[in-house]
Amino acid sequence: MCLRFLLTFVVVVSLASGAFAATPGTDLPAPPILPKEFAGWHIQGAPQASKDAAAADPTNGALLKEYGFTDVEAATYKSDDGRTLKIRAARFADASGAFGAYSFYLQPEMAREEIGDQGASLNQRVLFYRGHILVDAVFSQLSVMSAAGLRELAGELPRPGGNAGTLPPILAFMPHHGYAANTEKYAEGPLALGAIDSPLPAELVDFGASAEVALGRYSTPSGEATLMLIYYPTPKSAAEHLRRIDAAHHAAQPQSGVASVENVGPFFDKRTGPIVAITAGSLSESDAQTLLGAVNWDPSITWNENTYFDKKNNIANLLVNIIILCIIIGAISLAAGIAFGGARVLLRRYFPGPVFGHADQTEFISLHLDESAEGPADRLPGTAETSKGS
Repeated sequence: MCLRFLLTFVVVVSLASGAFAATPGTDLPAPPILPKEFAGWHIQGAPQASKDAAAADPTNGALLKEYGFTDVEAATYKSDDGRTLKIRAARFADASGAFGAYSFYLQPEMAREEIGDQGASLNQRVLFYRGHILVDAVFSQLSVMSAAGLRELAGELPRPGGNAGTLPPILAFMPHHGYAANTEKYAEGPLALGAIDSPLPAELVDFGASAEVALGRYSTPSGEATLMLIYYPTPKSAAEHLRRIDAAHHAAQPQSGVASVENVGPFFDKRTGPIVAITAGSLSESDAQTLLGAVNWDPSITWNENTYFDKKNNIANLLVNIIILCIIIGAISLAAGIAFGGARVLLRRYFPGPVFGHADQTEFISLHLDESAEGPADRLPGTAETSKGS
């Protein structure tokens, strides 16, 4: 019982200490984005940091905020051979925002690059994202080691914690067959949706229902088509929104102010699980059904709860607190034992007697079993005798 109580006490106190250590408002500030040097490139002066999205893109600042923009750093680097490199790195709340911004700036004529999580280049400009950071780099002059240097930079960028580094799951349902390179787009709000030539208006998508959109261009035997996937939180929500989309599509005379499907040619749709899939463009019905048939929801059980890594939720911090508490309890027990034992010795030394000590003579009963039968006549062998002893 005592051991169980002690263990319970240790765990409760350790959890409490971890909670106090992680009091809200004591979180450390976000680390700097850009390093002072990498791969032979040395920063010139201090980087220009800002939390204003307009500093990252004066034209599309509101769209970056829609993707979860948090801050930006801009700096100029110089190599030993005199070349310069201008870098602008924007940080977002999670990898979904960084990918969305990357897809917004990505152009079909760009060449794919193996830099960061995804990268592309056009002449002296290189665009890539790593985790929740989007990097736009412009070289004064390219060299054979330019891409290798940016790969080293990508490895030094700070990484997000927990599930903040996970891409949106809807991207995994985009088909690969017939996909036109660099046409995949991702939208989390109406501004981004309006910038990617969506066949649906934002009113029908309904971002207020926590919708996410992925869009791409595909080549079919009958022509080029747009495939749009809308991811809703539940299959029920997806079914309700699909009915609204179909009603708007089949409306012969849409009333003023009522959202309707854009005039983008043939229009086909279906629902699979929580996903609404739409094809539009110059394609036949059979090609549309083939493209839609490549989108299938495969339900699976995943652990997608946010996994923090702070003082309050770090198991290592809990173990350290338990060890420290055990040391403190052991020290207190040792000190109490020494104090109690020392006090008892001193009391017996200075106050001998029956109160704080024992009398010098105590009575006890002894049995003389080793004596012979020829002992005194008035005592039989084995008879108990009361004696005095110390």
